[in-house]
Amino acid sequence: MPTPTTIRSLTVAPLDIPMLRPFGIAGGAQLVAEAALCTVELADGTRGFGEASPFPAFDGETRDGALEAMLASRSGVEGEDARGWRRIASDLAVRASASAAARCAIETAVLDALTRRAGLPLWAFFGGATRELVTDVTIPITSIDESRRDAAERAAEGFTRLKVKVGGPGSATDAARLLAIHEAAPHAELMLDGNGGLTAEAALDLLSDLRTRGITPILFEQPVPGPDLAGLLRVSREGSVPVAADESVRTAADALQVAALGAAQVVNIKLMKSGVAEALAIAAVARAAGLGLMIGGMVEARLAMSMSACLAAGLGGFAFVDLDTPLFLAADPFAGGYAQRGATLDLTPIEAGHGATPGAPSGLPDRALGTSLPPLR
Repeated sequence: MPTPTTIRSLTVAPLDIPMLRPFGIAGGAQLVAEAALCTVELADGTRGFGEASPFPAFDGETRDGALEAMLASRSGVEGEDARGWRRIASDLAVRASASAAARCAIETAVLDALTRRAGLPLWAFFGGATRELVTDVTIPITSIDESRRDAAERAAEGFTRLKVKVGGPGSATDAARLLAIHEAAPHAELMLDGNGGLTAEAALDLLSDLRTRGITPILFEQPVPGPDLAGLLRVSREGSVPVAADESVRTAADALQVAALGAAQVVNIKLMKSGVAEALAIAAVARAAGLGLMIGGMVEARLAMSMSACLAAGLGGFAFVDLDTPLFLAADPFAGGYAQRGATLDLTPIEAGHGATPGAPSGLPDRALGTSLPPLR
């Protein structure tokens, strides 16, 4: 017998968001954020929204793959009661095992619909520990001059933590870029993010070089490839800088393995690489093991960032917050969600769900919202 919270329909549509300029990491650069919008409608008409934003340069996952996985999962979602969202998530772990972004989008849409109907903000649903977060901002892989300018501009905007992408083909200039960034924003804390683009030896050499220049990062995120836990452990032991596991941790079992080896001191939780339910399990394991918590994302828009912000604020205790990618988009396809003042993300305006809804901002073509195409069924 259907209830008001029975999921009546699940639809998806492509979502293209132009970027201000390329967003470069060790694995490559992204010119356009190729995302997808997932909409879940309950029997009483309440709608919830989710965003799938895979980042091919991060792990090879594509929008086409996410769309395919969401469509393949539709029959297992429609007709289910949104109140059983963890059962739905368990089923998605099988049906959409190849696409974490698809799982994230569907789980987000289901939870958004459920909590919108209840008039409950997701930051409260997840625990209500705080309503405010302070994020870092990323300096992508660019030229030395561009990095220097970016650092000065971000410091002037009020950001006190700069996360600098390193590694990849341009790793020879990493130390010089970091020196330029430090000189442009001398009071900012620096975090390094290798996205798995370095060897342990190269990561340790970079840290040693920086020490001779008087620069000590507060964190080195994923210096080596995800499967290289031995390399991660070596940087953790010899680098004299806390290490965060990102690509190395996609599941709670991964977090447990990293903790058992002592391979990292921090775990970066990204809903887009794990899904919501698995992200909660990772956070629980990390806390039990004494690992620090970081919340991050791919190249995501306001909807996905608001969901991640709700989870981190609700749980509390996230020492590192990296929810900045909407700043790199040339248009915002969503309204609502958190309010941003410089580095501060204020979740108080969110009254129900994650607060973000599809909109039609100036400068964004209809195609970006999928409105020129029928929803994919």
